[in-house]
Amino acid sequence: MTISVLVLLLITACWQDYCGYHIRNALVLSGTLLGFLLNFFLTLEVGIADSLIGCVIGLLLLLPFYMSRMMGAGDVKLMAMVGAFVGSNDIVSVFLSTLIVGGLLALVVSWRQGFLRRLMDNFIFMFLSALSVNKFKSLNNNLSVSEETPNSTGKLPYGIAIAVGTITSLAINHSTLMID
Repeated sequence: MTISVLVLLLITACWQDYCGYHIRNALVLSGTLLGFLLNFFLTLEVGIADSLIGCVIGLLLLLPFYMSRMMGAGDVKLMAMVGAFVGSNDIVSVFLSTLIVGGLLALVVSWRQGFLRRLMDNFIFMFLSALSVNKFKSLNNNLSVSEETPNSTGKLPYGIAIAVGTITSLAINHSTLMID
């Protein structure tokens, strides 16, 4: 039942994010509270303490992306809500699945909107910046970016990536448990 409620909340978040690039606070706050309550009263594998820890970890995993303006606060709060449902044991695998799905989603959206080249240039720019751009001046001159912050390739409804990453991770984790 807990997973079913989580999936319904994630579908609602996807719809909100897709329609307006905004996930409502009422959804994530009530969903987080519901995750705590369901884990306190119904589940044996995730208790209230694990639910609280999962929520905090979920928040902390996406917080750097929000602070660097790569994603909105609603996405961070949504991942915290997911952590309240799945607990500390599953939130890291959910996060990793979400990153993979988010990367694929970014590629598809950029391709459809004609920004794939800019997305690739921005990725290379960030990679080279991390390694020190000054050492790679010759490579940097061949890109369509400068040493200034690259232009955005547009908005991405990352709530969709969180939902698909969560459902995929939980499906893989639960099917593995069934096989064992």
